[in-house]
Amino acid sequence: SQSNTFWILSIWVFFQAGVAFPAGWLREKGILTARAATLIGAALSFVGFLSISHFNNVSAAVLGFGLLGGVGSGLIYATCINMVGKWFPERRGGKTGFVNGGFAYGAVPFIFIFNYAFNIGNYQTVLDLIGVYVLVIVAVCALFFRDPPKNWWPADIDPLKIEAGSRNARTLAKNPPAAKQYRPMEAIRTGMLPLIWVLLVITAGVSIFGISFQVPFAKDVGFGPLVAASSAGVLSVVNGVGRGVVGWLSDLWGRKITLIFVITVLGLAQFGVLWAGTTKNEILFLVFAFISGFGGGAFFPLFAALTPDYFGENYNATNYGLAYSGKLISGLFGGGLGAMAVNSWGYSGAYILAGGLSLVAAAMAMLL
Repeated sequence: SQSNTFWILSIWVFFQAGVAFPAGWLREKGILTARAATLIGAALSFVGFLSISHFNNVSAAVLGFGLLGGVGSGLIYATCINMVGKWFPERRGGKTGFVNGGFAYGAVPFIFIFNYAFNIGNYQTVLDLIGVYVLVIVAVCALFFRDPPKNWWPADIDPLKIEAGSRNARTLAKNPPAAKQYRPMEAIRTGMLPLIWVLLVITAGVSIFGISFQVPFAKDVGFGPLVAASSAGVLSVVNGVGRGVVGWLSDLWGRKITLIFVITVLGLAQFGVLWAGTTKNEILFLVFAFISGFGGGAFFPLFAALTPDYFGENYNATNYGLAYSGKLISGLFGGGLGAMAVNSWGYSGAYILAGGLSLVAAAMAMLL
């Protein structure tokens, strides 16, 4: 059933986010290297696809795809994101956003595969091939992965003596380096890490809700499969590209102002998608899918860059793991509880709730 499907997705999101902190702790302790974490992630992601391909019950799908596949994907995601923050401390916004975007626009070809070339007759072959694709590509990339040394900084840039008017001067003025290297408990005591966690819970929940229900909503109001798939494709492309653009903007505007802007856009876009769907306007639906995709992904690199901005690079894998663990909660209410909201209040009530929550988060972000 649709409810089964979205709970499997929610379990996947739970473990994809939940592994970030323990993986970060193991990496900071030197027990797990960036290369090893990513290789393990590639293997587990492969197992996840095989499980939904060859096991014919919900419990097995939850265990194989939800738990093991989620852990695998989380190992890959967290390693890539916090490794970039360590390598580019002077311009981490744009760099983090570019890499973070891969998590979104990498999905684009599969949206069309699943809408047009995926059925009862070939689902095992399609899922098996996708699993092999993920395993091979990620494992090859992992062979080149390594973290920089502790306290690493580019040799040609002095953070205390930046040439006036240079690009780095503007970026570091808006996003100065952390006052010191904060350990996780020190970061929590500042009050800012818990606030970042709460903001990520809300915004990621709204984003996951939009990603999960945009295509079912489009089909429910009578749009054809091309519009439904195209709206999801648009959402994913802009979700990914928007992460890179917003990361770059945050280097110029400052992380906080950019974050408030993005969360506000995300909230307003939910009302727009609902309006366009209710009025059965396909063009506006694609426009608001574009805007929703932008807001629904762009906040991720901002949180990823904001964390080492505040707390330094040395413990970034652990600190960002704590912040990103907010997605544990958002995965549950964005997917599973989102399905319950749709069943109880219809798409109108669910979209109004999602938009309202996002605007509340934008107001809370002013406290950063």
